[in-house]
Amino acid sequence: MTTPRHGPYSQPSRPSRPGPPYYGHAPYPMPGPDDLDHRTSTAPLVATVLLAVLGPAALFLGGLSVMATDSCGTECPTALTTWLYLIYGTIVFGGVLSLAALVTAWSLPRKVRHRNLRRWAAIATVAPPVLVIALVCTIPSP
Repeated sequence: MTTPRHGPYSQPSRPSRPGPPYYGHAPYPMPGPDDLDHRTSTAPLVATVLLAVLGPAALFLGGLSVMATDSCGTECPTALTTWLYLIYGTIVFGGVLSLAALVTAWSLPRKVRHRNLRRWAAIATVAPPVLVIALVCTIPSP
């Protein structure tokens, strides 16, 4: 007597290509690179909310950082003035970078292939305000 091919005790068929272990069929079809991504607005939305909170905070703290030089007058140490130039340069150029990255994150096509680029653009949106806040918190004493 032969063993039936399709029964409760038969082995599942294996795919012909090498790869991870085969445990049966996937519960849903895997999306292709040209399929629509249903989570396209998550990363840009989180970046927009964080930028709305961190952007004004970075601008406020960066504006207050000049008061660190009030006690030393015109004879401030070069480390402090270099730090302040770095803070203001990050505010100016980082603001342009944040705006460009935010527009990029929102305007990418809603395809699966652009998912990682959208996430990196969202990270680049929030990076300059976080850097300004970190620089203000670690400003050298006069």
